[in-house]
Amino acid sequence: MKIIGITGPTGAGKTTALRALEELGVAVIDADQVYHRLLAESAPLRAALVERFGTEILDSAGQPDRKRLGAAVFADPQALEDLNAVTHRFVLAELDRLCGQAEAEGRHAAIDAVALIESGAAEKCHAVAAVLAPQEVRIRRIMAREGISYDYARSRAEAQKSEAFYRSHCPYVLDNDGSKTPAEFREEALTLFRKLLEE
Repeated sequence: MKIIGITGPTGAGKTTALRALEELGVAVIDADQVYHRLLAESAPLRAALVERFGTEILDSAGQPDRKRLGAAVFADPQALEDLNAVTHRFVLAELDRLCGQAEAEGRHAAIDAVALIESGAAEKCHAVAAVLAPQEVRIRRIMAREGISYDYARSRAEAQKSEAFYRSHCPYVLDNDGSKTPAEFREEALTLFRKLLEE
């Protein structure tokens, strides 16, 4: 069984690459979805967050509130580091479980995560690929996808890791700079993933 890690900044075109993996029968695991599900359902994660940040991060139903959690870590690098240390531990354990589930089904798996490198999830992968696009291209895609202003889309794009970070940490790169049609980019992704799954 192979595990492929997929990462890259928002607006680069990861969705197209992930669809290519699904076409190949690979079980795609979205780390962001895993985190949000754990936040809603995991009592141990909730307890660990309350221990670090206090009950003010909970809503009236006693569930972690993402906005309150965001406010608790905003502008405090140490608090953000602590939040990541807590959440990554739980997310990585769940990724292990889901990869094991895929293996039991006789399938390869792919982990889709923006923080694939920083969280340690990349270490679980047999290969890691980044989907990249120039910042201006990404800004236009984010604006079109979410109906937001240029300035807001730009601030979102600039808040993420640089292209150089991904290129230095990912052995494989899919460039999606807009010079290829979506169909051409999909074919390029399929070719790379077939190669990685066969190695």
